[in-house]
Amino acid sequence: MPALIAPTTRLHRAWLDAHAEWGPGSHEDGFGLKPADEVRTAAGFAASVARLAAESEEVTYRWIVEGDRVLGGIALRHGFDGYVRQAGHIGFGIRPTARRRGLASWSLGQVLDQARNLGMNRLLLVCDPGNTASMKTIECLGGVFEDTRDTGGGPGRRYWIEPADPGL
Repeated sequence: MPALIAPTTRLHRAWLDAHAEWGPGSHEDGFGLKPADEVRTAAGFAASVARLAAESEEVTYRWIVEGDRVLGGIALRHGFDGYVRQAGHIGFGIRPTARRRGLASWSLGQVLDQARNLGMNRLLLVCDPGNTASMKTIECLGGVFEDTRDTGGGPGRRYWIEPADPGL
């Protein structure tokens, strides 16, 4: 059974396995990886995990894990700054070998609950126009398509979600 957990140095090797599966780059949005992060060494990885924890007032990072295997990551950005306008309030990614199991929908649903509990009532999600799986995940959880526009890193499909009140 999967779980959402805060980033931890305990899973360094498992995280590296997940990251390697995506290939080179820092494209796993839910991990909060920055180009300058040096994650191969224990010290560099610990610094990256510490940075994620220090950003917790602005962003909640969670890893999607099953046992000691890192399956993906998801990030909830709390504000509405320039980066959120470009990338959205929520970013997520599932490692290729863990896809098609419903993990993205499950984790997005969990984070939408958290957003609602934080008083966030309207969330922007952005995905690549060619990412059909992300489009379907967002739409399945109530995302309403707004438009496609330049994000500064290429075109992005923009969706808005209003986290549902479970009492309704």
